[in-house]
Amino acid sequence: MRGVQSRWPHPPAEPGDYSQRHLAEFSHVNNSLIDDEGLIEAFVLPLRDLVFFPNMVTPLFLDPDQAQSPVQDVLRGGETLIAITQRKLETAQPGPKDLYRLGTEIAVGRLQQNSDGGTSVLAQGRRRIEVVEYVSTEPLLRVRGRPILEPERRTQETAGLMRAVLGLFDTCVQLNRSLPEEAYVYALNIEQPGWLADLIASTLPLPISERQKVLEILDPVKRLNHVSELLRREVEVLELEDLIHNQVQSEVSRSQREDYLREQMKAIQTELGEGDLWTQELAELRKKIEEKALPEEVAERATREFQRLGQMPPLSPEVGIIRTYLDWILELPWKAGEEKTLDLRSAARTLNREHYGLRKAKDRILEYIAVRQLAGQKQRQPILCFVGPPGTGKTSLGKSIAKALGREFVRISLGGIRDEAEIRGHRRTYIGALPGRILQALRRCGTTSPLFMLDEIEKLGLDYRGDPAAALLEVLDPEQNHAFSDHYLEIPYDLSHVLFITTSNTTESIPPALLDRMEIVEFPGYIEEEKLLIAEKFLVGRQLAQNGLTQEELSFAPEALRRIIREYTWEAGVRNLEREIGKICRKIARRKAEVRPVPARIEPPTLGRLLGPPPINPHRAERQDQIGSAIGVAWTENGGETMPVEVLLVEGKGNVQVTGQVGEVMQESAQAALSYVKSRAAELGVETEIFESHDIHIHIPEGSIPKDGPSAGITIATALASALTGRPVRRDIGMSGEITLRGRVLPIGGVREKFLAAYRLPLRTVILPAQNRKDLVDIPKQARRAVHVELVSHMDQVLALSLLPARKGRRRPVVRKSGSGPSATPPTPPAAQ
Repeated sequence: MRGVQSRWPHPPAEPGDYSQRHLAEFSHVNNSLIDDEGLIEAFVLPLRDLVFFPNMVTPLFLDPDQAQSPVQDVLRGGETLIAITQRKLETAQPGPKDLYRLGTEIAVGRLQQNSDGGTSVLAQGRRRIEVVEYVSTEPLLRVRGRPILEPERRTQETAGLMRAVLGLFDTCVQLNRSLPEEAYVYALNIEQPGWLADLIASTLPLPISERQKVLEILDPVKRLNHVSELLRREVEVLELEDLIHNQVQSEVSRSQREDYLREQMKAIQTELGEGDLWTQELAELRKKIEEKALPEEVAERATREFQRLGQMPPLSPEVGIIRTYLDWILELPWKAGEEKTLDLRSAARTLNREHYGLRKAKDRILEYIAVRQLAGQKQRQPILCFVGPPGTGKTSLGKSIAKALGREFVRISLGGIRDEAEIRGHRRTYIGALPGRILQALRRCGTTSPLFMLDEIEKLGLDYRGDPAAALLEVLDPEQNHAFSDHYLEIPYDLSHVLFITTSNTTESIPPALLDRMEIVEFPGYIEEEKLLIAEKFLVGRQLAQNGLTQEELSFAPEALRRIIREYTWEAGVRNLEREIGKICRKIARRKAEVRPVPARIEPPTLGRLLGPPPINPHRAERQDQIGSAIGVAWTENGGETMPVEVLLVEGKGNVQVTGQVGEVMQESAQAALSYVKSRAAELGVETEIFESHDIHIHIPEGSIPKDGPSAGITIATALASALTGRPVRRDIGMSGEITLRGRVLPIGGVREKFLAAYRLPLRTVILPAQNRKDLVDIPKQARRAVHVELVSHMDQVLALSLLPARKGRRRPVVRKSGSGPSATPPTPPAAQ
């Protein structure tokens, strides 16, 4: 048998109406008799999903497969039953252990047939019964139980508690739509606290165990207190449900309202001839904004701009501006991708396979990969600056680094940029405004962690439109670029995942603040042997493939490549060398296409026919030791060069003239060198009157090329001492160093390039300042073996090394008379070896 609670299906309007409506139903049922021990004996009616309370009236539905004899016997005898709830619902034939110890005595009315073929009876709760013992279990359960009578007392505290409980019950009935309002009306007319607690417990949607707990609380006031706590919990849950329901209803209502207005707008636009295309575009744009994984701040900005766009007519001029702005937001990458696993050995093989030399740059990149493996994304992205002459492989190495790191490669040329908006973008108030080149490149590559190659950073310009170098400070500063501000977007963008590499031919023109944010990696020029290896391993094969040739069809003799290096290109890098090799390959490809005979190997004699006469006349060492002429070595943007310095004495009034398009620093070095020689005139055997009776002309050949710097000081001093003393300068010696008035030799820069210039000439000895000893480690071993280095700290050492004894018969300085022709200076005999 199962009991199904029908919560107060017939609540009376007044307390007296209860007996009038239901008294006849149960008039034939009497309470079970109480024996001398105060116990009653009655049959047990097990209930599965119902706890029966005293004063409760509800129908009980009888299972067709369960015996109905207890109810029938009770109806025939006019007895009551004891309704006891099962501990587990799934028990089919419950025994004494499957039932609770406390139940309710109930009176059962007549049987009724339902429309579905089942049988039900109307039952009324009388009083609580505590089971003392089971009299029998077969065929039916029969027990002896002790009736529990509740004391009828009502104090002021009880009255206050009942009023508070009724207030909570009223709130519960208002919030729970499944509770009838008649239940609260009926509860208002109950005067006993125990009855009120039973009514509310039977009405609330409580678990069976919780209802049984209420039934087992025998003290009415304690029971009402417990029900009050249950009511308070239920009210809190109902209030929360009501709040959630109202919010959902509000969202649904707003969505319905927006849909309705959108349909109206659609109809109006159709009538105006603006069609469904605009609506469809807005719907697609809205879908993109919702599906795009944008940061919270960016998503709010995009939603706000979309709402502005939706309120404008399609033909408004501002529609295009907002639509372009939203397209940029949606197409820019915002979320950092997964960090790829970096293989240090594979990266090293990639760098060595595609580039020869460049040890410092490769080591720095491999160090970065190693630290990345250990520290993960916590490592800051370095800002590297590759500094070196053109053609030394700075840009191509950047591509190889991107390949080794598994990143997208993006190159931005900064040469000639004079507008700050090229970096930060234009504000949207301007027609045709766009973000800066940084964000444009990120949009093209589609990732937040590419490798940016900012090429030729030293060639940034400056004018009235702003300083782009100052705008780059935020881009290249690890402390700021996590929130880079572009004037067009006006939303912080995270550039901290980008690996920036800049290139420059020199650091002199880079602003100090910008240079301070970068880590300098020097790219030195190549010596002849290195160029030959690069040509054989990389350049020849690449040019053959680009021109449709194979290595079996055409090859280059090493002597031919060496001659191209010496006579057709004169540079620190290999760009022009590759260009000349490509020119030869194109001419061979044309002959092959014309079905003409082609050579299988390029030899030195064939270079003249393919490339024409050599355009380069490289500096060559003097065949004789000259008086008044010394060879200096200088640094240029294209690498090292030799720089001869000539000094001539002419009759005059002691004037000094420096020519050769020299800068102010070099002119000051010449003045310092002359002052030193004057101070050492006695030791050098020079008569002091010669400085007043003769003019001194200092000339640096190749006057069309600007020259400046202090490192020519010892070269000028040596040439002056040679011209004044008549002692020749060794033709196989080069020098570089700054001179002071006291003859000290100060350190210089560009030692490697200057040393390689001496090696190319070739010279046998190079004089360098002693403080530049540390720079000799960067010089290739082959060049060190071929050229001897003399480290000096004073000008006296330079003169001792470079000046030869005066020739026989020549004790006076070589002086050219004013106005005399070339024959005024007699030819000098060959120098002694």
